[in-house]
Amino acid sequence: MEPRVLEDDVNESITVNSEALHHIFEHCADIVFRPLNLTDRSHILLVYIEEMTDSTKLEQIISACMISRDFNRLTQYQVVHRISEIAAKVLKGSTAIFIDGIPYAYSADLTAFHQRAISEPSNEASIRGPREGFTEDLKTNLSLIRRKISHLNLKFELFQAGELTQTEYVVAYIDGIIKPELLEEVRRRLQTIRTNQLLDSSYIEEYIEDRTFSLFPQIQNTERPDTVAASLLAGKAAIIVDGSPNALLLPMTFWAGFQAAEDHYERFLYVSAVRLLRLMLAIMSGLLPSVYVALTTFHPQMIPLALMLSISASREGIPFPTVIETLLMELMFEGLREAGLRLPKAIGSAVSIVGALVIGEAAVQAGFISAPIVMIVAGTGIASFAFPSYSLALPFRILRFPLLILGGCLGLYGVAIGLLFIIIHLVTLKSFGVPYLKPVAPIGKNFWKDTIIRLNKRFVSSSQRNQ
Repeated sequence: MEPRVLEDDVNESITVNSEALHHIFEHCADIVFRPLNLTDRSHILLVYIEEMTDSTKLEQIISACMISRDFNRLTQYQVVHRISEIAAKVLKGSTAIFIDGIPYAYSADLTAFHQRAISEPSNEASIRGPREGFTEDLKTNLSLIRRKISHLNLKFELFQAGELTQTEYVVAYIDGIIKPELLEEVRRRLQTIRTNQLLDSSYIEEYIEDRTFSLFPQIQNTERPDTVAASLLAGKAAIIVDGSPNALLLPMTFWAGFQAAEDHYERFLYVSAVRLLRLMLAIMSGLLPSVYVALTTFHPQMIPLALMLSISASREGIPFPTVIETLLMELMFEGLREAGLRLPKAIGSAVSIVGALVIGEAAVQAGFISAPIVMIVAGTGIASFAFPSYSLALPFRILRFPLLILGGCLGLYGVAIGLLFIIIHLVTLKSFGVPYLKPVAPIGKNFWKDTIIRLNKRFVSSSQRNQ
């Protein structure tokens, strides 16, 4: 006997509707079917997910149904005529209300998700500025942005992706500031997303970025509403995904990775000096080991004699070439850093710091590693922590190893070849049509205003009015 095909239209009979929903929600233990028998012998059926429903509002609805069936004044509701639509709304947290003898259902918004409080993001802490960060709730995140930009031109376009997850996300922009071609390109790329699951903003990032196999991030991510607001005012677009505290900002340039959240809250002279320091530390984190190996192995004449004699004395009895011992120490340092991140917070920092000190000292005492290598690797590690953007620090950490091998095999010529390939890649890289090194390459009209240095806001405002 063939199974009976259930109709999608809501039936006047609660029994038929209940059977259809039981068929759809088969083996779904979290779905609650709550029948109510009224004094006039009529019947009402409530269908909802208990952990996603506000119990106080639910009891008010039940009281209203039992007394007068008038729940219009208690909550927002929609009239729904299809069982499939009702099922989709229940999975999103709404409560379905069926009344016997009525060929449609009510969908009441009684959602009450458990969410964490608004707090300062640990990865983007600032000394001066707002202390609030995004949460996993989409509506809360949109309200945080709206509080900072209370203007009609701030737009939130709602999208949905993920055939199984049915995740909602929003594209935020300021109409009149964002370039129309950028907005159209963002919409076009989002419409090409075909996936069963969308659990975080990083899923969208992988679908819409320009160069998938590039080490350098082409889309910026942040947990700070003030960073999103500032980016929107600068003509960028933001993507906020329900269930993710990380918003995506696009397009992204190379220089945005060196700008911290507090740069626009501190005095411009201090910020400009710190940005220059960050840039020098970034160069140091990528090149220091490879340049050291190249100089000591192939170009000792470029090192002052006293320093070279000290390095040579420290290397007496070391069984490995300089490039090998540097690679070993770099791998050990990266391993300790990764272990410190994965261990419980209370002991993670202690293990990484103490482990580095103990292993480094033991390696020098045992004669496996020379003392200058420990200093070089430690200095490189400290420099890599100066990046405000964690996603931009990753390519520098990875590229350090091929540059080190090139320096150990070809000397400074190998380092120069590696740098040449990296620069060519950066120059040709684009993010949503915007050159990655803009406004430095190609050079822009006002490249000096807020790239490596930051001018006083008074001067920037005056120049904008005079343009």
